[in-house]
Amino acid sequence: VTLEPCAHHGKTPPCATALIEAGVARVVVAVPDPDPRVNGGGIRMLEHAGIEVVLGVCAHEGATVLAGYLTRATKGRPLVTLKTATSLDGKIALHNGRSKWITGELARARTHLLRAHHDGIIVGAGTVAGDDPELTCRLPGLEAQSPVRIIADGRLRSPLTCKLVATAGKIPTWIIAMESTMADRKRAFSDLGVKVIEVGPDDSGNPDMLQALGQLAGQGLQSVMLEGGGRLAAAFLQAGCVDRVAWFRAPKIIGGDGMPVAGALGLHDLAEAPRFRRLGLEEVGDDILETYVVQA
Repeated sequence: VTLEPCAHHGKTPPCATALIEAGVARVVVAVPDPDPRVNGGGIRMLEHAGIEVVLGVCAHEGATVLAGYLTRATKGRPLVTLKTATSLDGKIALHNGRSKWITGELARARTHLLRAHHDGIIVGAGTVAGDDPELTCRLPGLEAQSPVRIIADGRLRSPLTCKLVATAGKIPTWIIAMESTMADRKRAFSDLGVKVIEVGPDDSGNPDMLQALGQLAGQGLQSVMLEGGGRLAAAFLQAGCVDRVAWFRAPKIIGGDGMPVAGALGLHDLAEAPRFRRLGLEEVGDDILETYVVQA
């Protein structure tokens, strides 16, 4: 099994008990379960029943598959992937905001596949206003895998007529708002089927993204992908909660007046910069996809 069999009663009886009752002689486990309700308890139950337990086989592969669950169990928030598509010089759009299309068709199709692999997609109010995205997975056969669509919009400035709100009755759509935002504005979104996630301010007076992620985890989300602009990326980088980066890079140069991947981080020393380790690099049509994981 990839994850240690559970030892507690939840929606189903303990998995460890089921294995014992089935008369299994040997259990091979890739990854122990860090959930406090388990945390080695399943393995102890099996061993107490005389079952041989082998732990750590294909542990790296198991941890990769279970990354979202493990992040939620250990950090109380979903795994966060920052997805960006840029020119060679790291620009996500022209100075006027135009970005269609920096990358090619194959890279855009790969983005839809990434969406299907995450429980939620987060964009900011600026992306909603500028692009009016749908944020669905439109690959044939994977339409039903579209994740929860989440707007980070502390003041609820997004138009009620945008595509995300207009289709909230068909595809789950949530919005992260400040607790102090006017109640009638929150009600307007709720009446259209949008779930309003209320959070307090961070030290800068902006919506507290760590608090928001905690609430998303409480709603069952184990992984989310950021698809917004530089301001949203900066907010999550400053909060220290970007776990992975999926960076599509196109063979184009936009120049210094282009819009950057991330807004100002307020760094005073290079040692403060978030650091990532590259996991892979592959060609996707004419573009390159680089994947990174945060360095602890």
